[in-house]
Amino acid sequence: MAVTTGQDQDPGPEPGTGSAQRGGSGVPGGRRKQRVSMADVALRAGVSSQTVSRVSNGHPGVIDSTREQVLKAMRELGYRPNSAARALRYGQFNTIGVILFGLSSTGNSRTVEAIATHAAAEGYAITLTPIDVPTQDNVLGAFTRMGELAVDAVIVIIEVHLLDAGTVTLPPGVHAVVVDSDAGDRYSVVDTDQADGARRAVHHLLGLGHRTVWHVTGPRTSYASQRRAQAWRDTLREAGRPVPEPLHGDWSAGSGYAAGLTLADEPSCTAVFAANDQMALGLLRAFHERGRAVPGDISVVGFDDIPDSAFFVPPLTTVHQDFAEVGRRCVQQALAQIRENEASRPGTDLVPTRLVIRASTAPPRQP
Repeated sequence: MAVTTGQDQDPGPEPGTGSAQRGGSGVPGGRRKQRVSMADVALRAGVSSQTVSRVSNGHPGVIDSTREQVLKAMRELGYRPNSAARALRYGQFNTIGVILFGLSSTGNSRTVEAIATHAAAEGYAITLTPIDVPTQDNVLGAFTRMGELAVDAVIVIIEVHLLDAGTVTLPPGVHAVVVDSDAGDRYSVVDTDQADGARRAVHHLLGLGHRTVWHVTGPRTSYASQRRAQAWRDTLREAGRPVPEPLHGDWSAGSGYAAGLTLADEPSCTAVFAANDQMALGLLRAFHERGRAVPGDISVVGFDDIPDSAFFVPPLTTVHQDFAEVGRRCVQQALAQIRENEASRPGTDLVPTRLVIRASTAPPRQP
């Protein structure tokens, strides 16, 4: 199912009707309101229809005073350019498709929101196509639907290890940007610097004096989860610290709660790095129920910096992901491919993270 956002597009007058359409029940007496045409705008502005067309399409070859004169006439008459006709004429639809697996996750939903916001600022709408199961057939089917819906480029958000493993490939020659993947050798990829964020979390806890850091991972199939877990493991090894067996979650607070019940019974556990804030929330509840004070007995760090994390009890120390910047860079890369008429260009653009220190971390309790 595809969901299109953005302003409704005026289909323009039907062939042979001209700017004044009659009949129907749009207004009392069965007379529809007259639809403003390009000729009407030209007459009001005192310019040619060709000049109105150039202004509508953002053509640079119009002097500022004339452009403002035409725009003023458009506002006064309520004129809306016919986007469908413009797309047929210029071969551009001013729409970016977004294919994604799992809209419910915090990262995906906030990235889509950012893409929509930045696309709208550039005069583009987005068309959203979710995939239930990320397989090659489903991805190709989504691209086929995108072609039918007429988009200029596609942004792909498939968190699981598929594009980087070669299980799924994108159609050749398309304008495409991939989010949250290790496929930068074949596609344009935009991602948060997952490894650096995890390193920041572990270094913070070790710097407070904790002997080691336990870890609650995200799903095993998740690229982001695997990258964060690997950085956690490598950071402990580089520091010469023991590496505890990780506990596996699924991004949900419930899975963090289950992991917390296990860790609460582990006397040597004084610090935990959770792969996202929701699982950290589950940890906080489990520790509270088992009488383990945070941060007095156990320090907790999350990842994402969701808005609610500042209001956890205690407020959560976490790694901030700049989803707005990820969305902006996705749109900018997609527009660059559209404007330069190039297919997806290999390379990975990493968005930096930062550690937000709050009240859930402290030095370990002294014996």
